[in-house]
Amino acid sequence: MILTLDIGNTNIKAALFDGETMRGSWRISTNHTYTADEYGLTLEGLMRHDGFGLSDITGIMVSSVVPTINFTIEHMCRSYIGVEPKFLAPGVKTGLNIKYENPRELGSDRIANAVAASALYGGPCIVIDFGSATNYGAISEKGDFLGGAISPGIKMSAEALYTGTAKLPRIELVCPQSIIARTTVTNIQAGVIHGYVGSVEHIVRTMRREMGCPNARVIATGGMARIVAAESDIIDVIDSTLTLKGIRIIYERNQAL
Repeated sequence: MILTLDIGNTNIKAALFDGETMRGSWRISTNHTYTADEYGLTLEGLMRHDGFGLSDITGIMVSSVVPTINFTIEHMCRSYIGVEPKFLAPGVKTGLNIKYENPRELGSDRIANAVAASALYGGPCIVIDFGSATNYGAISEKGDFLGGAISPGIKMSAEALYTGTAKLPRIELVCPQSIIARTTVTNIQAGVIHGYVGSVEHIVRTMRREMGCPNARVIATGGMARIVAAESDIIDVIDSTLTLKGIRIIYERNQAL
């Protein structure tokens, strides 16, 4: 079976695939102080809980936007699994025609999302990854990655309001019953959440107009996708494991070489 790892700024998402079928998925905190042993034992424990073992893994593909822990993860894969991991990096065949001025600048997670969205849902579409940052990618009908946008994630926006002011408190990200709120906490919740939803809707509308595709499907992934979906009908599909599926597709495309 194939292990895919999506190393993000907050979490490392892992999934085990048997062919196209995902057999299990797990999350581990991205911790710069963890050793290869700590990551290896954590992954082993999570997999064992669901009835799998590290010996079930025959191939590994990694997407990482945190290069400072890549060596640790690579060492963990060799020591605990006995498999040399492949990293989604320049030179890896993706099957994606990237229209960036410098394609090497495009994050590997965004490449994986675009590959999965195009392969599983078809273009034209807009893929949104609601993570620490919010990434948007526009994909043409032919499957070309046209470009996109990056904005602060909703958690980052809320945290900036707390750390950048003297009296405003840290809040839970839940939407109040009314946007005309009557406490400081609900005022912040209303402003952060509705402001964020409005930002997402505006970016999607503008992308659709520039693409000349007013009905381009919107595919969303990431932990905050459901907060936006609860307040807006702009999202057509939520696929929480989109990135991991894209990494698996890219692994298979490179096996054929």
